[in-house]
Amino acid sequence: MKHILLIAAALLVSLTTSTARAEGETLSVALTGDIMMGTTFPGKQLPPQEGRQLFVHVSPILQRTDVTAGNLEGTLCDGGTTTKKVSNVCYAFRTPTAFAPRLREAGYDMLSLANNHARDFGEYGCTTTMRALRAQGIAYAGLKEHPATAVIVRGGVRYGFCAFGHNGYTYRTQDLETAARIIDSLRPRCDILIVSFHGGAEGRTKNRVPHGTETFLGEDRGNLREFTHFCVDHGADVVYGHGPHVVRGVELYRNRFIAYSLGNFCTPYGVSLTGISGYAPIIELTIARDGSFRTGHIHSFIQQRGLGPRRDTTHVVAQEISRLSALDFPQSPLSITREGVITRR
Repeated sequence: MKHILLIAAALLVSLTTSTARAEGETLSVALTGDIMMGTTFPGKQLPPQEGRQLFVHVSPILQRTDVTAGNLEGTLCDGGTTTKKVSNVCYAFRTPTAFAPRLREAGYDMLSLANNHARDFGEYGCTTTMRALRAQGIAYAGLKEHPATAVIVRGGVRYGFCAFGHNGYTYRTQDLETAARIIDSLRPRCDILIVSFHGGAEGRTKNRVPHGTETFLGEDRGNLREFTHFCVDHGADVVYGHGPHVVRGVELYRNRFIAYSLGNFCTPYGVSLTGISGYAPIIELTIARDGSFRTGHIHSFIQQRGLGPRRDTTHVVAQEISRLSALDFPQSPLSITREGVITRR
């Protein structure tokens, strides 16, 4: 059981969950991409009712899994001065702290802060963001000078979490020595180890995973194939990415699941949602207690401006991830149906 307020949703799957836990067979994990629920900077762009309708279509999935993770793209703060020179290629996000309960209500257990918007309002913004998440019982990781890892317990299972980014105030995907130290220190303290990363070039044309290092606006955005495999080699069970603002393919490596980008998930304002930029999948995984992949499901959602993710009954999002996976990871033993069901071939 994640949170007291989620009891009703948890009861819907209590028989299945309790049976799996009793037999020690499988665990469930939900993963999403970028979350920025609205901003008061430079102008006010906020959904009504403090965002209470943003997650209504997705919360039944996010609440029912044993653990749910995503990426918080921006700050939770009510003031402060931005540290950025805002332009048409540089943005700063400031979501009011009153929106923080929406994350708990949606079902999130852990969130990455290792992205290029976490310090949009300097250390003040980082401090208020972390304080707001702690008040909701949500774990976080990814910023230097702050804890590199988090461990939470759900149903008697210890889930370890760490997060990496591409810029200087995050634990960087490019620094494999530090990544090894963090993952190696976390592995003995948890049963399931989940790694989040923010990396890759951005934009509608950046939906492929290249070999080698990616750059964007002259900035090193990491060698993501190398990084993800390195994480698994050091003990990661699930690795999921975000950052390009579009979805990318998924891969099975050493029987561990890797998602290279889950795109935008709940970004109703301030981010383009045109075409594939609006694709907002949830990946729901079933894994064994040793962390190995069993099955998965790509739930297709598409964002609508001001509303958040809404169900895609045509499954176009799952089909796009399937297409990209076949192009970029042809040797991966994953099979994805039109409806998004993921199995091992």
